Amino acid sequence: MPDQVNPAQTAAIRPIARSPRRLSDFVAIYGLAVVFLIVMAVFGVLHPTTFLSASNINSILVGQSVTAMLALAEMIPLATKQFDLSVGYHLGMAQILVIGLQVQNGLSWPLSILIVLVLSVIVGALNGFLVTRFKIDSFIATMGVGTLLYGVSNWYSGGQQIVGMDLADRFTGLTEIYRHIPLPAVYVAIAAILLWVVTERLPVGRSLYVIGASTRAAELTGIRVQRHVMGAFIASGVLSGVAGIMLGSILQTGTPSVGPEYLLPAFAATLLGATSIKPGRVNVLGTLLAVLILAFSFSGVQQLGAAFYVQYFFNGGILIVAVGLSVYASARRRRAAAKGQA
Repeated sequence: MPDQVNPAQTAAIRPIARSPRRLSDFVAIYGLAVVFLIVMAVFGVLHPTTFLSASNINSILVGQSVTAMLALAEMIPLATKQFDLSVGYHLGMAQILVIGLQVQNGLSWPLSILIVLVLSVIVGALNGFLVTRFKIDSFIATMGVGTLLYGVSNWYSGGQQIVGMDLADRFTGLTEIYRHIPLPAVYVAIAAILLWVVTERLPVGRSLYVIGASTRAAELTGIRVQRHVMGAFIASGVLSGVAGIMLGSILQTGTPSVGPEYLLPAFAATLLGATSIKPGRVNVLGTLLAVLILAFSFSGVQQLGAAFYVQYFFNGGILIVAVGLSVYASARRRRAAAKGQA
């Protein structure tokens, strides 16, 4: 007779066999949150009086609110596996216009903001139209549109700074609310909550992820791919415009060269965020965690005496690592799905 298996032995063996998988799942889902806590703990111990001070945290929240908003803007088309490389240039144009329309054209700040948002919708629709109707690769189409926007910024400003607007105390800027929480961070939180509800709780958000997983499968299930991709680019354009308005209110000057340098950190944060919370796909919580990790890590490195140019090595290295981890997480998610179907 074949040896009979003792049920007690099986029960004892089962948890041991599953523990590595549970540990890997925990790391995949909560890895960024753990890294963030480690960063805060390490630099908090090294610089207890400065790193965790209210002024340093406030400065980081104000400075990184623009990057966070732009990362959320980049996240939406990436959910459909489309790139929007115009977001940095779009931010720069919005920043120039929201100041210039007040200083050079004498418009009120609400009207200036409205014009910038309308133009942002048009820019997003142009990106979507080039990708969906003309079938131009999103990488090429959005880079071309971004270059055009950079030209508009320099044409409108004459290549010079525009100084002298008072939007900061009226819209975002350095105004603070309850216990020194900067308003830019509040606007990012509002945008993140709305975007989380759309992507995680509404059919339109799930449709974006289905399109990103397989365009053909999305079409077979009745999803209107072109309409959803167009909507993703328009939403990305609106958030890029909002980020530009926030940047203008913080700097209180319009600089035509500002904008492109925000693209790399936003891209890195979005791709790094895709490695956690919802491994293998871009998501709101992961994106915000990635922004905070990058911001507080670089702040801690600066307080250790690092030179200003270390930021470029930091962002470039993080982008490479983020892309690699994102590809690995996507492959891991596909293998898990295929194993579940089997």
